[in-house]
Amino acid sequence: RALRKLTKLSPSEARGLQLFVTEHDPVRGLRGADCFHCHGGMLFTDDGFHNNGLSMKSGDTGRMGVTGNPADLGKFKTPSLRNIALAAPYMHDGRFATLEEVVDHYSSGVQRSETLDPNLAKHPAAGLQLTADEKADLVAFLKTLTDEPLTATREVTFAQP
Repeated sequence: RALRKLTKLSPSEARGLQLFVTEHDPVRGLRGADCFHCHGGMLFTDDGFHNNGLSMKSGDTGRMGVTGNPADLGKFKTPSLRNIALAAPYMHDGRFATLEEVVDHYSSGVQRSETLDPNLAKHPAAGLQLTADEKADLVAFLKTLTDEPLTATREVTFAQP
């Protein structure tokens, strides 16, 4: 709704949007979260497969389990972020219960591997190290991606994926 100018973002949501759409490039003085690379466009997905640095504790090899290609190890389809606030739990295996946990993962929990997406691999080994305020702003923005009609009638139940 905000991207179509149907509503105005709060200051926190606007800062979250800036983090979302800004490159992380300390050399050029850019402190973004790089979200737009995989979650761009009107549907907030590139429909691609990416290794986003999740630990392999579940033993799920991702796309490699289907293709047999070692380059696909740990790669999973990028979901749309539309209505993301209603889609918990998060990640392919439901390991994160909240959006805050997801943002924490990208801030400091990304596991390095040979197949890690290049847009994450370019970050410092310690991660983006977002501040508490930046994390809160990013979550506030993500919550704006929820359609009002879905939140107006919360009686509807959705099947767990």
